[in-house]
Amino acid sequence: MLIISCRHFSLILIHPKHKGLNDCVNTNNVSISRLFFLFYVKIMAYQTITSIFQRNDSDLTASEAHGLATGMLCIEDKIDLANWLRELFADDILLVEEDRGVLEELFEQTRKLLNNEDESFGFDLFLPNEDGLLREQLEAIGQWCEGFLFGVGFAQSSSDWPGETGEIMKDMVEFTKLDSDVDDDMLQDEADEYEQSVIEIQEYIRVAIMTVKDQFSADQHSQQTH
Repeated sequence: MLIISCRHFSLILIHPKHKGLNDCVNTNNVSISRLFFLFYVKIMAYQTITSIFQRNDSDLTASEAHGLATGMLCIEDKIDLANWLRELFADDILLVEEDRGVLEELFEQTRKLLNNEDESFGFDLFLPNEDGLLREQLEAIGQWCEGFLFGVGFAQSSSDWPGETGEIMKDMVEFTKLDSDVDDDMLQDEADEYEQSVIEIQEYIRVAIMTVKDQFSADQHSQQTH
């Protein structure tokens, strides 16, 4: 059994105060923009992004790097590509133009989807192909959350975070601890249960990130007007 110990994770799917989030947590309702992002992920190829890090002596995976970009963009939408790249590679690494271009596409597409200008709720996590091994999916989710927490600078008290953000951050910490030691030879019913749990975790994170983005934006706007 895949045990999820996040209090906020269980509440956010059923509590009526999260009506707006509940409307979005529907794996059968995939927007055109999200389909584009999923297509984009396949075209870019997860391994292609990861290989850029391998060629340039970075220990990061594509998932962790995307989580990092997402966290940084949640805090400051105007942040530029160079800030992200400085976190990804050592100072003496000079990216070839092709590699830099690939990373820039991922970064700018992430910015666009987080802004949700067309209200299509198209943002999604950058993870390995869903047809891959379950343990790879779980590891990638944990790595994505680690990158996100680093990106937002989660080193302060939850009381310093606006709205529900503090509770969401605690859940992200729990997701970094997901047990990826699963049996590849498990019975089909158990495998299906695991896969459904992974889908629900991804969907929760996707919704939660948009909540974090909105609450940081509202908090910054409030500070600017006072």
